[in-house]
Amino acid sequence: MQTFVPKLFVTLKGYTREQFLKDLMAGLIVGIVALPLAIAFAIASGVSPEKGLYTAIIGGFIVSALGGSRVQIGGPTGAFIVIVYGIVQQFGVNGLIIATFLAGILLILMGLVRLGNVIKFIPHPLIVGFTAGIAVIIFSSQVKDFLGLSMGAVPADFVEKWKSYVTHFASVNIYSVIITLATVIILVFWQRITHKIPGSLFAILVSTAAVYYFHLPVDTVGSRFGVISSGFPKPVVPHIDWATVKLLIRPAFAIALLGGIESLLSAVVADGMIGGRHRSNMELVAQGTANLFSAAFGGIPVTGAIARTATNIKNGGRTPVAGIVHAVTLLLILLFVGKWAALIPMATLAGILVIVAYNMSEWRNFVSILKGTRSDGAVLVVTFLLTVFIDLTVAIEIGMVLAAFLFMANMTQFSSVKQLTDQLNDEDDTKDTDAIENYTLPKGVIVYEINGPLFFGAAYKFKDAIRIIEKAPRILIIRMRNVPIIDATGIRMLDEVDKEFREQGTKIIFSEIKSGQVMEELKKARIIFKIGKANVLDTLPEAVERSKEIFAEV
Repeated sequence: MQTFVPKLFVTLKGYTREQFLKDLMAGLIVGIVALPLAIAFAIASGVSPEKGLYTAIIGGFIVSALGGSRVQIGGPTGAFIVIVYGIVQQFGVNGLIIATFLAGILLILMGLVRLGNVIKFIPHPLIVGFTAGIAVIIFSSQVKDFLGLSMGAVPADFVEKWKSYVTHFASVNIYSVIITLATVIILVFWQRITHKIPGSLFAILVSTAAVYYFHLPVDTVGSRFGVISSGFPKPVVPHIDWATVKLLIRPAFAIALLGGIESLLSAVVADGMIGGRHRSNMELVAQGTANLFSAAFGGIPVTGAIARTATNIKNGGRTPVAGIVHAVTLLLILLFVGKWAALIPMATLAGILVIVAYNMSEWRNFVSILKGTRSDGAVLVVTFLLTVFIDLTVAIEIGMVLAAFLFMANMTQFSSVKQLTDQLNDEDDTKDTDAIENYTLPKGVIVYEINGPLFFGAAYKFKDAIRIIEKAPRILIIRMRNVPIIDATGIRMLDEVDKEFREQGTKIIFSEIKSGQVMEELKKARIIFKIGKANVLDTLPEAVERSKEIFAEV
């Protein structure tokens, strides 16, 4: 059962002092990088700043200790801001804790039933669509602190939010604008100066010092949320009854699905950077466990953080020890210097989140997909608009359904049915040694060929083709050499055709069923039994000869 063995246990075999020092340094750096992000994500999600730290500490430790990736860093991420904020507004913090707990259970179940690979099949346009939508919402949620507007709580609805901004625009605080723009500029250009000190940390230190010593009139974390607790809360398992489950199962499913997608995407990106291979199902189990414990300690949803994982790799982290060190670093910061975080200007956190939103937007991918096929563009735009104006859960659900329908519509284009006796001079057939013109068909024999998957999206094509037969033939040969799969609708359609033609005295012959799946389904439905095994032939010449034998038997 290597599938469910955490990577930590694998990497500790032959672990060296040299690698420990690299993991230690990487963990320290990632811990420092994660500090402002954890606080910013928590505040943007509508909860107190220390809950982001609890999440990063617990999520970082459990994801690294139990995860299926060598270098994955777990914690709160920007992708969850939209979901978490919506849940808090509708159900309160307690509702968020229960939804996160339920999401943890769902993620563990997904891992145990081995859905790790299935999640990877979610369409790329859908992922880009809701990610871009989340980026837009994150940016719009920071306008209040960006401009330092004097207003009450920011409305949850996107349109109402911007209406409120316009109404209060006259209260712009120039100091907040300068601090936010300075933060953005530092983050954009800092890497050109050094990679050793995180740009976000430098921006926080400079802006906090400026606000503190010059008494600038801007909101800080402390002025809005009070003193950040330096302690660690006791775990409390939330009380959950059936009524609560029915109420919160949809947001819990959204958390689980988004968490699974983001964590596995992060693991795939990490694999490409280190040349490794993660265990997707073990990763889901670890993510689920991390969410259970995060909820128990009052935290917010946990997932794999792509940016922090990449930072870990770039600084030498190659085993889960680095992620554990990152969690311990954050714990020490919380216990000993957490209270100083109350001095951080809200405008600085807004600047950090503006950059997060820009990086999440993937606007180049967005534009590239729009230039592609219409179906991909439709999934992208619909998912994006629903995410921004309606709800992320609805966006994922409708996006998946739309993607599935458009995929089936595209697949039907590869399915065709043609009457070969009307296509004797077809260029493709003349190159085929099994082409129908190479054989003499007895009078009253018609050959139809089905090409492509015979599923419910394409079955109507066969029905339409059969209906144009003016007079029922004595024998109908159905050539199926290019039918890779068949579903229940295709089976039923063949059964109906067999029944209708049998009543008119027509016998059916199947030719060249090469797909094992097709043959197995036809046997299960007893269609092979109904038409007779003698009428199921491996080649078209044999089918033609069989038709002659049937005429001879009459």
